[in-house]
Parts: sequence; structure tokens; C-alpha cells
Amino acid sequence: MSMNASMNKSFFGKNLYFYLAVIGGGLLFAPIDAYVSSVGIHADEAVAVAVSVFFVLAVFAGRYIMQVWSASLNSLPKVFLAVAGLLILFSGVWLFFHARFSLGRRTGILFFVPMMLLGLAAGALVKVVHAVTENQLLAAKSEAAQNKSELHLLQSQLSPHFLFNTLNNLYGLSLTDHQKLPPLLLKLAELLRYSVYDVSALYVPLASEMAYLRNYIEFERIRIGEKLVLTTDLEDMVDAEVMIAPMLLIVFLENAFKHSKNTADQQIFVHVSLKTWENSILFTVKNTYGNEETSSNSLDDRSSGFGLHNVNKRLEMLYPDTHELQVSKDEKFYKVALQLKTQYE
Repeated sequence: MSMNASMNKSFFGKNLYFYLAVIGGGLLFAPIDAYVSSVGIHADEAVAVAVSVFFVLAVFAGRYIMQVWSASLNSLPKVFLAVAGLLILFSGVWLFFHARFSLGRRTGILFFVPMMLLGLAAGALVKVVHAVTENQLLAAKSEAAQNKSELHLLQSQLSPHFLFNTLNNLYGLSLTDHQKLPPLLLKLAELLRYSVYDVSALYVPLASEMAYLRNYIEFERIRIGEKLVLTTDLEDMVDAEVMIAPMLLIVFLENAFKHSKNTADQQIFVHVSLKTWENSILFTVKNTYGNEETSSNSLDDRSSGFGLHNVNKRLEMLYPDTHELQVSKDEKFYKVALQLKTQYE
């Protein structure tokens, strides 16, 4: 790379900046020429050209001086803003004063100095603001990429977690009620097909997620049998454009069946509801639970599950300040109510 090309890249920056400076210098010529004439400088046109070039070079010099320091800035320094602002204000006021009151032979010097300060301060200010804006944008992109990667990791962990729990249930049935295994295995295949192949996106149609919930409810109905007292209120007509994070609701439903089976009652009660209205989705699950399960039903208890910890993190990342999760229980029932702001395709 030649020296000229290197200077063009380091001092003037991108070629576009150089061309814009030429245009800007041309536009500055007229007001500077009028100013030079007003202060009584001879050969005003030549001086105006020199001042225009001088001012543009001062702007680029200010940018060049700030290059290294501004490279690591993520916010605008208050002291720098104050100093640059005062320099620009002082230079502007002085030039106005200078135009009104001629100071004889010192006119030229007292004109070029504030022009230089004005150009340096303006160039430095532009460079710092531009650098901070670029750094903040890069930081935001990096954080978004990291969050997206973490979301995909959390999402990918759900399928093995679900499969592990389900296989445990099937193993128990193979010892006590093996006749239920064939239909359960068919349902399991449908559930795994969705969780493995159909949920690679961050959001999926709510209708698809509801079909997945219905399949899981049917799976549990077959597994538990007549002991289960199940009521569902799942909305049938859902707008095809309404989206939701995949496998977000299944965790609460899975826990409802998991903990309800530990009740000492002869029957297991589970109620599931999902409704949409205006810009909200409301999902509720209510189930019986055993007294010995009081601690393990806590959303904050690690032993109750990886799944609940996972879903809480996903809610924070995908629905920041747009979700409300309420957990309540009495002596017999445990209830989860989740309200989400509707996402659209």
C-alpha cells in the first residue's frame, strides 16, 4: 500500500468522508468569503479558499487525534463533551465578535486560531459520538447473538429432559401395566417428532404448540388411566399468526402430572386451560399434590427440576417485562397461571 493510500485511510478515513469533505468545503466557501470581506481582509477570495481548506483539515485532524482514545469508549464522556462544547461556543462567539470589531493587523491571526479550535473540537466531537455509537451497536449485536445462542441451548436441552422423564414413566409401566406400552410409544413418537424437528425457531405458531399439549395430555391420560380426573379448556380457534416460544408451556403441564400422582387421594385432579384475547395468552394449570411434595413443587427448588429453571430463564429472555407468572397453592391444590404478551408472525 502506498503512503498516499495509507494517509487517505488513516487521516481521512473512508473515501466517502474525503468526498463529503470536498463538497462540504465548497459549501463553506460562500459564507467564509462573506465573513472575510466583512472583516476587511484583502484578496478575500483566496483567503476564503485557504480558510475553507484549513477548516476542513482541522475537522479531520480532530477526528484523527481522537481515533485511538475513542476506540474503546462505550458511553460519551461528560468532561470531553463539556470541553468540546465550550471550545465550539467560545470559537463561535469570538468569530462573531471579530466580525463586528476589527482589530487591525491582528485580524488574520485572531481569525485563524478560533477557526482551528472550532474545526478541531467539531471533528473530535463527531469522531467520539460516531465511535461510541458504533461500539454500542457492536455490543448490542454481540449480546443479541449471545442471547440467541443461549436460547437455542436452553431449547435444545428440553427434548432430552422430556425424554428422560417419559422413559422413567414407561419403565414403571413396563413392570406394572405393560399393555399400555404400545399406544404410549406411538404417542411418544409424535411428541418427540415435534420436540426434535419442529421447534428449531425461537417462536412457533400457538396452534402447533396447542396440538403438542393435547398429544401430551392424551399420553398422560392413557398412562394414568381411570385414576385421572382431567378437565381441559383449550381454545379451539386460534389465529394462525399468533406465535409462542416452543415447549414453553409443556414444562408446567409435565410438572402438574408429575406431582399430582403423589397425592394420597384415590383420584388425581388436573385442570388445564389456555385462552387468548386481545394481545394476551393466559395459560393455567391446577393439580392436586401430596403434602410430601410441598417443597419440590417450588419453582425455585432445583430438585423439582431443571425444566422449571430452564423455562424461567427463557421467559426472562424472550418475554422481558411482558409476562406474568403466578404460583399459588392451598392444602390440596397447586396452581400456575402464566400470562404472556402475544407475539405475531
